[in-house]
Amino acid sequence: MITSSEAQDRCAQLIDLATKAGADAADAVTAASASESVSVRLGALEDVERSEGEEIGLRVFVGRRFATTSTSDFSASGLSDLAKRAVAMAKLAPEDPYAGLAPEHLLATGTARDLDVCDPAEPTPSEIKARALHVEDAARAVSGVTNSNGASAGFSRSISALVTSHGFSAGYEATSHSLSASMIAGESETMQRDYDYRVARHLSDLPSVESIGKNAGERSVARLNPGTLPSGAMTVVFDPRVGGTLVSHLLGAMSGMAIARRSSFLLDRLDDDLFAKSIRIMDDPHKMRGPRSRPFDGEGLPTAPRAIVENGRVTGWLLNVASAKQLALAPTGHASRGAGGSPGVSASNVHVEAGDVTRDELIADIKDGVLVNELIGQGVNGITGDYSRGASGFRISDGKIAGPVSDFTIAGNLIAMFANLTPANDLEMYRAINAPTLRVDGMTIAGG
Repeated sequence: MITSSEAQDRCAQLIDLATKAGADAADAVTAASASESVSVRLGALEDVERSEGEEIGLRVFVGRRFATTSTSDFSASGLSDLAKRAVAMAKLAPEDPYAGLAPEHLLATGTARDLDVCDPAEPTPSEIKARALHVEDAARAVSGVTNSNGASAGFSRSISALVTSHGFSAGYEATSHSLSASMIAGESETMQRDYDYRVARHLSDLPSVESIGKNAGERSVARLNPGTLPSGAMTVVFDPRVGGTLVSHLLGAMSGMAIARRSSFLLDRLDDDLFAKSIRIMDDPHKMRGPRSRPFDGEGLPTAPRAIVENGRVTGWLLNVASAKQLALAPTGHASRGAGGSPGVSASNVHVEAGDVTRDELIADIKDGVLVNELIGQGVNGITGDYSRGASGFRISDGKIAGPVSDFTIAGNLIAMFANLTPANDLEMYRAINAPTLRVDGMTIAGG
């Protein structure tokens, strides 16, 4: 696989070709990756997958017209043809008043910050296989587990580089280690399935294979013999496994692209108290070894930690250059970029800060409620905030976790849900979006 410096050189070469072909400005992105994964089931090897790929994307501007294109052909003739084709496409495109590179004075400068997202040690295929077998063995050893959906382990390494025609050039390398197991408990029609998985930049940050396997097995057994819920109003408690999805809906509504299109349920709500005053949600692209850590954004702007919710209010939108221009605001360093297409918008490592009460204290006064640990479907309207998703989990009765329940729907509106949200103090920081246990009062249950 190419190095970061080689990726930057290729981007610079492509920009030079685009300029000679008639582009007024351009930027180029190279993305390269190599991954290996091993899947096992019932102690036997099921699949070994190895993949490598390199792609370069080019965005060119001719006046206010622009075009994007990409290729995996890195030959001299391939890059030359790509540059010429992109410029020809741009000349035929309609004018876009918001098109353009990031303002030069806002670009990140100096050496890209080292966020320790690259593990120098690369496991051998036999080591990856051994981890997959070990995690499945630990899961199958749990009493009550009757079958295996399989287990897997993997490793990947990636290179990202961005170069612009007005002076920005940087890149970085990242790695990822993964472990997962999915188990079955029970027999015939009573069978239940659950899982556990973890991903980390460094192998040393992964939990032990024993703990991941044990969690997968115990979660499966705990789901046996589920009951049903009555329909009606009920307090819903979101397990950390699924609580981050509420934050992801918030982030989507905060995207400057959605705001500019007027397709967000947060329109005209910047001054509203959306959450309780104690709620704080952070976005930290500089988290060491974070799953979405990045020293610069997809347009070359510097990144910085930021509270996206403070004192219960959204602090502003997440903006790339185009959406910032549309809204007459400054870009916020949230541009995301792949080798293909124009820059989008994304946050980095996000977390809801922990509350002051334990999980047990959070549910202690709930006479009849439900703890949700799995969500099904995508029933969320990003324009209205209406929320309706299938779910399963555990009933809460007289302040205690009772038996498993399944086949019910939880519904509400995200604005009301945010206003009635209370976090526990059990925050763990290993996902891209992290949340402690979250309690939401006043939701509607459609049971069986």
